[in-house]
Amino acid sequence: MGEALPFFVYGTLRPGERNHDLFLRGSACHEESGVLSGAVLYEGPGYPYAVEQAGGTVHGEIVTALPEAYPELLAALDRLEECVPGDPRGLYERLDREVTAADGRTVRAWVYVAAPPVAARLRAHGRAIEGGDWLDRDRDRRRD
Repeated sequence: MGEALPFFVYGTLRPGERNHDLFLRGSACHEESGVLSGAVLYEGPGYPYAVEQAGGTVHGEIVTALPEAYPELLAALDRLEECVPGDPRGLYERLDREVTAADGRTVRAWVYVAAPPVAARLRAHGRAIEGGDWLDRDRDRRRD
C-alpha cells in the first residue's frame, strides 16, 4: 500500500458534490482547500479529469483519512476512479504529487490524474475548465 498520504480531490469528491458523502463522510478527519500546480482540468462525462500540463492549476480539497479508514478508502477510491495500476485501460492514475494548502504549506498527496491515453485525447480534443475549478464549471458554460 505504501505511505498513507492524504488525497487531493477536485471533482465529484469535493464537499457538496455527489460522491463526497458517499465516500468521505465518516472516513475523513480533516479537509482543507488546496491547489495542484502543473495540471489543467478538463470536462469529462459528468466528472472532471486533471491532466498534467505545464502552466495550469487545479483547485480542490486536501482530504486526510482517519487512519483506521485509510485502507478501505484507498481501495474504494481506486475503484471509483477506475484506477488499476499497470492496466492500460484505466481512466485515471493515482500519483504522489505536491499540493499547496491554503496557508501556503506544501503537502504530498495522492492525486488521480487522467491516464496517459485519456490525457492525450483530452489535450487534443477536450474542453478545459477555465480557472481549474470544477465548482465553477456552470459559470463557464453560461458564458458560451
